[in-house]
Amino acid sequence: MNIGDAASASGVSAKMIRYYESIGLIRPPLRTDSNYRVYGGDEVHVLRFIKRARTLGFSVDETATLVALWQDKSRASGEVKAIAAGHIAALENKIEELQGMVRTLRHLAHCCSGDDRPDCPILDDLAGEMPAMKGH
Repeated sequence: MNIGDAASASGVSAKMIRYYESIGLIRPPLRTDSNYRVYGGDEVHVLRFIKRARTLGFSVDETATLVALWQDKSRASGEVKAIAAGHIAALENKIEELQGMVRTLRHLAHCCSGDDRPDCPILDDLAGEMPAMKGH
């Protein structure tokens, strides 16, 4: 199948397939005499694996490691679990950061009267100004 067919079958865009090939995440496919890429079921399976890993938020480097572990039948599942556990911790940290942003913005929006006056605690906070310091 050509790159368009592989993209349709895997859910990975042709542009991303070319990118993954350029960075070595996937092996370069066979080429026809006309230099067109030719993909088979194995390549599509790898692309689906990559798409799923990326959808779960794994970085390209983590995905490359996971692909290598997936293809290594002598791997220890503990290595895979350690990568997943590290990713879980990073996601939990990101969630905490995002929840903190929501709390801050909710508080600032609550403090803003939202009327025709120019005073705005949201903009003051973004500017690093304290309400008592304005105008000084």
